[in-house]
Amino acid sequence: MSRFRSMPFARRTSILGVAAVLAITSASAQSSLSSNMSSPSLFAANESSSIVFQPAAADGLGGASALPSAAKAGGSGGGAGQGGHGWKYKASHNFALEFGGGFSAPIGNDSSANNGGPFITWGGNFTAGGGLHFNKYLSLLAEYQFIDNKLPGSMIADVGTQGGNAHIWSFTLDPVIDLFPKRTNSVYVTGGGGFYRKLTNFTIPEDVEYCDYYCGIGEENETVYHFSSNQGGLNLGFGITHRLGGINGDGKMKLYAEARYLFLNTPRLSANTFPYAVGTTELIPVTFGVRW
Repeated sequence: MSRFRSMPFARRTSILGVAAVLAITSASAQSSLSSNMSSPSLFAANESSSIVFQPAAADGLGGASALPSAAKAGGSGGGAGQGGHGWKYKASHNFALEFGGGFSAPIGNDSSANNGGPFITWGGNFTAGGGLHFNKYLSLLAEYQFIDNKLPGSMIADVGTQGGNAHIWSFTLDPVIDLFPKRTNSVYVTGGGGFYRKLTNFTIPEDVEYCDYYCGIGEENETVYHFSSNQGGLNLGFGITHRLGGINGDGKMKLYAEARYLFLNTPRLSANTFPYAVGTTELIPVTFGVRW
């Protein structure tokens, strides 16, 4: 130390500067080493960060695992969409169908030249139709109807035969307006028009031979005289429905009963060709059936 003090001031300053530089360099090296030594902890921190990130990845995987469920749910929703709102569902839901049968009654407003009475009596009818439901209130049906009515006995006797019938075929377009569509029991009005063909037959029984397990002689009505006409016609009526099925009373199947007024502008026949100058035809078809 005394030797250091005996050195000149400039030399002592240089030695102290070199020592300071060495000290600073050593501290820097230790700091670098410490930084390098702390890098595992940084790596661990990174690992820790990576580990912390793993739950997010797990969440991502969980989200990925949730995707099939979501896709399944979406698929079921899509299926429900296809089942509930797809074109197949809409087509089946909007399509209307009906089948029914019943009886037909004359109302006596038709006329005949000889006796002023009706020239058609009671009979039966069959109806089938299909169409579209535009909404809960309005439907449009294309209907086929077959009516089989008898002829008055006095009319058959005047012609000189022993039997007769009047057959009416029709193809019509008929709107149906449901007045209370949300109720289990409802009322509707309907009406329309279209093409009607009326065929009047007069028959007599004839003997015919038939063979089944054995042969024999039976009777069969043979048409000996008939006349027919093609014309337009109108119908107007009302009915009641009772809804069947559905958890919330929303089933599509309905039982129905209706009565209509039917008017046919049947051409009048001349008394020169037929004993009765047959004119217009008016009936009340009453029908019971099922609708969808």
